[in-house]
Amino acid sequence: LREPGLNLRVVQLFRDPRAVHNSRLKARQALLRESIQVLRSRHRAESRGPSRQQQQLLMPPGLLGGGRAPQPQHRAEFFLGGALEVICQAWLRDLLLARRAPAWLSHRYTQLRYEDLVREPRAQLRRLLRFAGLPVPPALESFVHNMTRGAAYSSDRPFLISARDAREAIHAWRERLSRQQVRQVEAACGEAMSLLSY
Repeated sequence: LREPGLNLRVVQLFRDPRAVHNSRLKARQALLRESIQVLRSRHRAESRGPSRQQQQLLMPPGLLGGGRAPQPQHRAEFFLGGALEVICQAWLRDLLLARRAPAWLSHRYTQLRYEDLVREPRAQLRRLLRFAGLPVPPALESFVHNMTRGAAYSSDRPFLISARDAREAIHAWRERLSRQQVRQVEAACGEAMSLLSY
């Protein structure tokens, strides 16, 4: 970012952690390896293991009795929940860094909430392209609008890119996550959620 020969700009995309957890649960098998890698990165970074409280935050109910390993049917949710906690901790570090950023960083870094992009795709696209110093082609505005206003809500195949009604996707977690899952995500990600106004 400090290299004068580069005009590097960073756009950091955030999404409501409850919606992230819902999506990750939906694609649990596809994300299992990635979740384990995320957890390993935390353990390498820490000189000691996570505290008992950290271990409890996003585990499914019944996994903590006697220090037993998660049952096979809960293993994916165990790893996904732990990975989300690591992701939220990284978000918090990024958000705090951006708040106290020197001028050389603040002019090269911006944040975007997925929910804002979905609600106002054209306005957010224009904001991002202005930030990057790029023109706003009308065809790109139409593309972004069409991709977020499709007829379907979702797909059973994770990572399928298609036009869908993304406005419904931003609230899907309300119908799919249990109250306990919501409370666990909010406990693990509360500080980052507060800074992002979720």
